[in-house]
Amino acid sequence: QVQLVESGGGLVQAGGSLRLSCVASGTGFSISAMGWYRQAPGKQRELVAITSGGTTNFGDAVKGRFTISRDNAKNTVYLQMNSLKPEDTAVYYCYARDIRGGGHWGQGTQVTVSS
Repeated sequence: QVQLVESGGGLVQAGGSLRLSCVASGTGFSISAMGWYRQAPGKQRELVAITSGGTTNFGDAVKGRFTISRDNAKNTVYLQMNSLKPEDTAVYYCYARDIRGGGHWGQGTQVTVSS
């Protein structure tokens, strides 16, 4: 079983930056992909960014503003969010896919961007 713990959310003004972190832990697991999704009130969960091997994909809404990085030695993925907008307000969920194809979710961290 994989456990994911997010940190770094909070309140920020529009135009500001935040950095989210997610640490994966557990026994007997190997992760193939890690990334972030978000869900705003009344909306479906959407992809923010995900990285697997040498491939990284971003949601259209965050391209050019957010970057994702991963430290495999620490089983950690980071999301650097710049030029934040009020529409980025959401609960951000860490996601990991193991090598057997199983998906795992963190509990989520709130990001609120004030105008």
